[in-house]
Parts: sequence; structure tokens; C-alpha cells
Amino acid sequence: MLSWYFQGLILGSAMILPLGPQNALVLNQGIRRQYHLMVATLCALSDLALIGAGIFGGSALLSQSPWLMALVTWGGVAFLFWYGWGAFRVAMSPDVALTSEETRKQGRVRIIISMLAATWLNPHVYLDTFVVLGSLGSQLEAEPKRWFAIGTISASFLWFFGLALMASMLAPRLRTALAQRIINGGVALVMVVIGLRLAGEGIDLLKTLAG
Repeated sequence: MLSWYFQGLILGSAMILPLGPQNALVLNQGIRRQYHLMVATLCALSDLALIGAGIFGGSALLSQSPWLMALVTWGGVAFLFWYGWGAFRVAMSPDVALTSEETRKQGRVRIIISMLAATWLNPHVYLDTFVVLGSLGSQLEAEPKRWFAIGTISASFLWFFGLALMASMLAPRLRTALAQRIINGGVALVMVVIGLRLAGEGIDLLKTLAG
């Protein structure tokens, strides 16, 4: 069964490594050294719930409803563009260091809300966990399915805690104005690229529904 665990670990790593809203939030909190382990824990637990739901039955909900799939897809496009625009504004801010310092003063409750929004209000997460991981995991027998799920969940825990700790260690170098411009500019660019790719999939879905 270890083969199924490692397959889940590898696939989960491939899904989570690309920069997205969750990774950007964990990275930024690690750089600020502000509740970064709490954010990593909440992101990992959220992934645990979403991956479990996708592999153990949730994928059927989206696969059986093309209109719901289209709604989730275009919701993901809108969310990614909105998140990218916010990162772009920070990168282009006349005083990005001041902006970053103001962000550091956010309270725990606001950070938790931001994390929940970046995860649960991001339809792209449902496409990853319900459609990709769910469609693969749902085809397995009970025992392999459990090991596959544990592997993908392990990837989330390892990645989020590793990212938070690494960002915290490198904080002095990553907290400079230039580094903040580069990081937020990179986040904005990646969000737009992913959004455009997702929009292409959304257009194909609409064509299928119209046909």
C-alpha cells in the first residue's frame, strides 16, 4: 500500500507546489513572522477536509453537474483575477514597505478570515481537490483509496509547514521593499496566468453546454 501513499504524495505535491492564494498567504505570513504556523496549520487542515471530501465522494457532485462545474470554473477565474489585482496594487504601491508594515499589524482574527477566504472561497481549490484528485482517488478500492488520500494530505502538511518555516528563516532578506515588489509582482503574474488558463477551460465548458 505504500506505493499508493507515494503516488498520492507525489501527485499532491505537484498540485500544491505552484504558487496560489494559499501559498502566497503562508509565504507572506512567514516573512512577517506573524501567526505563520497557525496559518500553515489551518491551510493544511482545510486541505485535509477538501481532499477527503473530493476523494471519498465529492467529485461525483461536480462531474454529474456540468453547470455547477462551469459556475465553479468561472468563479475561480474571477477570484484569481481579484487576488492578482490586489497583489499587483501592493507591488506598485509608492511605499511598498509601509504597506507591508501596515499589513503586519493585522490581528489574528483578520488573518484567519483571510486564510479561510483564500481557501474556501477559491473555486480553483475545488477543481484541484474534487475534479483532479477526486476523479483519480474515487476509482480506487477502499484500502488503496485511504493510502492515496493520506499521501496527498501528507504533501499539504509537509509543504505548508516547510514554506512557513523557510519564509520565517529568510524573513530579513525577503522583507525589503525590492523583495516585496518582486514577490507580490510574481504572485500577480501567476494569478493572471492561472486565471487565463482556467478561463480557457471555462470557455470549452460553455461550448459543450451550448452544443
